[in-house]
Amino acid sequence: MSAPSGTRVLVVEDDPHLAAGVMENLRAEGYEVSTAGDGEQALEWLRERGCALIVLDVMLPGIDGFGVCRTLREQGNNTPVLFLTARGDPVDRVRGLESGGDDYLAKPFHLQEFLLRVRAILRRWDWYRSASATAATAVLRFGDNEVDFRAFRARAWNGEAQELTEKEAMILKVLAEHAGEIVSREDLLERVWGYDVFPSTRTVDNFILRLRKRFEKDPARPRHFLTVWGVGYRFLTEGEP
Repeated sequence: MSAPSGTRVLVVEDDPHLAAGVMENLRAEGYEVSTAGDGEQALEWLRERGCALIVLDVMLPGIDGFGVCRTLREQGNNTPVLFLTARGDPVDRVRGLESGGDDYLAKPFHLQEFLLRVRAILRRWDWYRSASATAATAVLRFGDNEVDFRAFRARAWNGEAQELTEKEAMILKVLAEHAGEIVSREDLLERVWGYDVFPSTRTVDNFILRLRKRFEKDPARPRHFLTVWGVGYRFLTEGEP
């Protein structure tokens, strides 16, 4: 399966041999590829251009990959990120993904697995964009909250403006598509990250807590984001009485 033409990937890697191998395989799949050798160069490149995916090494000279990703998210850049790292420790995986990354692949890796993960990330983003493409699906209203999925912006019940992370928006989109139904933590992992990304489902719980803090009048007694103990969550647009 080849990539659609015009799909650009930025590879940020300071090892020229690994960068060359990754770029060669991406080009063979039909992707357009650019490269940056360190974090500062990557941020400068991204200030002037856009891409569909950033393949980002963690151990970079100067600002590391986690710092690059955090900076992009703080700037409102939601381009998906696939981390590459020599450190496969679960703590590092969680740190990378909670800093705004979409997937995390430890070195050394099989190129076929790498390409499958690239396709999976882009497929999830294609779903999100298509699911938010029309006026009817781009804006969600629940309680006194309003969410614009295309802009990653919201207005909370108290009038406060909110900037959503891409994962907060994706989780909310999945829940909204199944409003009133029970959605398991495993289903959320599969739809938003890909099931094998996280070592446990607790990260889903952390993101639900974030959404409650943003949109519930009393986060300790939620009316919209309800826990179904031992299973997952139920989202109610009108709120629980």
